[in-house]
Parts: sequence; structure tokens; C-alpha cells
Amino acid sequence: MDVNADFDYLKTMADTTDKKAIVVDLMTAYGDKVWNYAFSLTRKREQADDITQEVFLKVYRSLFTFRGESSIKTWLFTITRNTVHNYRRTAFFRKVTLVHYVDHNNTHRSAENEVMENIEISNIWQKVLQLPVKYREVLILFGHDQLSMQEISQVLGINEGTVKSRLHNARLKLLKLKGVEQIGSQLD
Repeated sequence: MDVNADFDYLKTMADTTDKKAIVVDLMTAYGDKVWNYAFSLTRKREQADDITQEVFLKVYRSLFTFRGESSIKTWLFTITRNTVHNYRRTAFFRKVTLVHYVDHNNTHRSAENEVMENIEISNIWQKVLQLPVKYREVLILFGHDQLSMQEISQVLGINEGTVKSRLHNARLKLLKLKGVEQIGSQLD
């Protein structure tokens, strides 16, 4: 969906139905993406659940303030990021490890291939989660959520050059982490 289609969609929905129906539709379309983004930032399922619920409450309260200057997805991710930062300021925030979730799109593979793929993906995510938040965010938004540099810039509130720089540095840090792991396994 392009930005104009998003804005037109909300205007059409506003004329024909109530806010509750629009939010339910947005939750159906973007709920998993918002939860995954919240989870990638907090690394705790319960916090991701709370944050996702809070995001859609905020969307409900301010639904018609969406101006169409970005995509709905970018708007939702910005709300999610801000909600996570507010949540971190509370006494309840604690760092924990990632429990990996992968959607395999109902494809059938051998059990061995699936286990090996899950191990590799889990190892990659563990390395991503070792990165500082500023690098982790750009990697997740770019690689997992497939946002453009401009959309990432809007979500994070930084310029595109900074996004490109952080993405480059994040990739270098991941390579370094992988290299350290390979050297350690050779010493064993």
C-alpha cells in the first residue's frame, strides 16, 4: 500500500464505519508486525504484548490525526518505538534474551533442515540482539520489516545519512561477532 492509498483508506473507513472497526482492521493487518518490532526492542514477550496493546489504544485515540505523510506501517512503527521508549523509563523494564519465532509460510521441509535453519536463524538473532539498540533497530527495520531508508529515518527521527551509517556499522559489528565466534570454536 502506498502512502496515498493508506490515507485514502483511512478517509474512506472514517466515512463508512466507526473507529473500532478501523482499528480492528489495522490490528489484523499490522498486529504481528507491531508485536514483532516491540519484541525485538524489548526482548520480552509480556512487554511486547503490553506495548502492542498500548500502541493500538493510542491508534484508537488518535486515529484521525494520521496525516498521510508516511505509510500506515511507518506511523505504527513510530508509535511502537515511542511506546517502547516510554515503557523503558518505567521501573518494570528489564533486559532478557530472545525466544525465537519464525513463520515458515506452511512449507514442508525435512525435520533436519528445519532444525538446522532454526538454529542458524536463532544464532543470527542472538548476534543481532547483542548489538546496541541504535544498530539493532536499523537492522530489524531494514532487514526484517523491509522499510526503506526514508521510512526508517521517519520512524527513528534521524536523517537518512545516519540510517545508512548505522546500518553499515551494524553489519560490520555483526561480522565481527561472527568472526569472534568462529575463532572461539576453532580454539575448542
